[in-house]
Amino acid sequence: MTLLYLSTPERIAVWAPLLAEAGEDMVVGEEAVTDPAAITHIACWMPPRDLSRYPNLKTVISVGAGVDQMPPLPEGVALSRTIAPGIEEMVRDWVVMASLMLHRDMPRYLEQAGRGEWVTHHARLARTCRAGIMGMGRIGRLAAQSLAALGFPVAGWSRSGAPVEGLEVFAADTLGDFLARTDLLICLLPLTDETRGLLNAPLFAQLPRGARLVHAGRGPQLDMEALRAALDDGRLSAAMLDVTDPEPLPADHWAWHDPRIVVTPHVASHTDPEEGARHVLAVMRASREGRPIPGLVDPGRGY
Repeated sequence: MTLLYLSTPERIAVWAPLLAEAGEDMVVGEEAVTDPAAITHIACWMPPRDLSRYPNLKTVISVGAGVDQMPPLPEGVALSRTIAPGIEEMVRDWVVMASLMLHRDMPRYLEQAGRGEWVTHHARLARTCRAGIMGMGRIGRLAAQSLAALGFPVAGWSRSGAPVEGLEVFAADTLGDFLARTDLLICLLPLTDETRGLLNAPLFAQLPRGARLVHAGRGPQLDMEALRAALDDGRLSAAMLDVTDPEPLPADHWAWHDPRIVVTPHVASHTDPEEGARHVLAVMRASREGRPIPGLVDPGRGY
């Protein structure tokens, strides 16, 4: 088995010794491939256009947690997304930071600071601010635990409504009930056909007036013009966005300059190089031993 590495050069210094120590072969860059038939796994953000060059390819491994950037793969080639505790912890940290910033009116205070204004505003107790998390995967559950520990009443929403211990979870057919009890809406959903454009005017209209949005899912889930309209009419009072549509967000885009919005450039997490390499090793070993592939993506669900 040989891994074809198609990612940033900064990670090579970490990956190369780890794979060598594990006895796994790695080729860096397509131009270094001398025997395409030896390539069984590819680690990348985007795979090569022509995968037919690699007749024995078994798995394409996304070097990040997301896979919506991936094109359809040939029949018989599996797709794995990187499972790394560091990714989950970093997104959790960003979500907690963003939630607290919105809860304590930081966008308003940042705007005031730019004008040199010392003006105070009423602060709500965390226990009076109902957080609602869309997406009950590993990251969603971790964020829910952290926010609950800070005193926020937390509920979750997922398509299936599968139960999570200690947390009220709403299903797809009770989305309206979930939104009606949510003052702080947090989106951590993967991008699928069902979630594309989900954060739109009809959805915002079901939130309590003055609700706030934390968005760390995927940019195309958010209708940016619907966001602006919801802010203008007071349905939403503020938002923090780590993902946008388009992305990168153009320098002249209105969202950069709206004081009710704080934008970060898709930095909620990145894959720790060592954790990424260890995930790849786990995938290669599972493939060799005929065991389930870690991080295996279901093409039908898109995650």
